[in-house]
Amino acid sequence: MVPPLLEVPPVFEVKDLSCRRGGRPVFDRLSFGLGAGELLALTGRNGSGKTSLLRALAGLTPPEAGTISWRGVDVAGDPETWRGRLAWLGHLEGLKGDLTVVENLLIAERLRGGEAGDRLDGALLAFDLTGLAVREVRTLSAGQRRRTALARVVLSQAPLWLLDEPLNALDAPAQAAFRTALQTHLAAGGLAIAATHAELGIEGAQRLDLRGGGLRDEP
Repeated sequence: MVPPLLEVPPVFEVKDLSCRRGGRPVFDRLSFGLGAGELLALTGRNGSGKTSLLRALAGLTPPEAGTISWRGVDVAGDPETWRGRLAWLGHLEGLKGDLTVVENLLIAERLRGGEAGDRLDGALLAFDLTGLAVREVRTLSAGQRRRTALARVVLSQAPLWLLDEPLNALDAPAQAAFRTALQTHLAAGGLAIAATHAELGIEGAQRLDLRGGGLRDEP
């Protein structure tokens, strides 16, 4: 007799999460889970709650109700450790304009309590930033700043990436570089959640369509 397969619990799990913005519900009792190597694409019209959900998951906006857990442990009990497990990319890149590309990346790593070491060259190369390494960020184009912010995400080695419109301002080669970096992250067992209006181009991605107070799961 063949024994039944054991169900593997999700690495990252959201249960009954609710959030309000401006007094109105953005989403209510939202639940989902992700296992190692999985990507969730958040879709929906502007104002449907994609950014609000990402901010709640990152601990930047407290939810009204519900739990967020990592390997079965509620992240609210240790927010500092939780922040160390994730890499955040918002609409704004969060870069210091008077610092160079390299200085921004090195400082971000030090704030995380680590050192970039030999990984710095790889992150610069992945997003074609080697020739811009000593340029001040304020002199860069929007696409170059976005590539710098994505290099910071890759450099972090965080197990969970939270990405808000990661393809914004990226040309075709930069989009391809992002997809390669994301596929590498997922293949190594990392997780990612991305709010997007564009197709991410990652095979097997899950999709959650937010509808401004409602939601729809799609395969």
